[in-house]
Amino acid sequence: MMLFSATMYFTSPDMAQTFKHLGFPDYFRIELGIAKIIGVLFLLAPFTGRLKEWVYAGFTINMISGSIAHAAAGDPISAIITPIVFLGVLAVSYITLQKLNDEIEPAFVTNLISSTS
Repeated sequence: MMLFSATMYFTSPDMAQTFKHLGFPDYFRIELGIAKIIGVLFLLAPFTGRLKEWVYAGFTINMISGSIAHAAAGDPISAIITPIVFLGVLAVSYITLQKLNDEIEPAFVTNLISSTS
């Protein structure tokens, strides 16, 4: 979802027009696209820690800000609701990550302790 939108930021003239319509400078579209790609790479990296939580926080702020920007520009309700729907998908992803971390980390520590004993 984030990788697709980042790609669209760089390749779609319609997306560039949308940023202009929302009142954002063109360079912001490029910065946001780069940030989304970096965020996706961090989420896919095989490590646990606070950095992934910061990526989720950044994506959350992005979704909420997108919804607010569309509302402030007077866009149709579908444009306002779409980022909120994707925020729900992001929340499911975050909750799933937390559950996986809760299962993996204790098993990792147990295996580490038993292998050193």
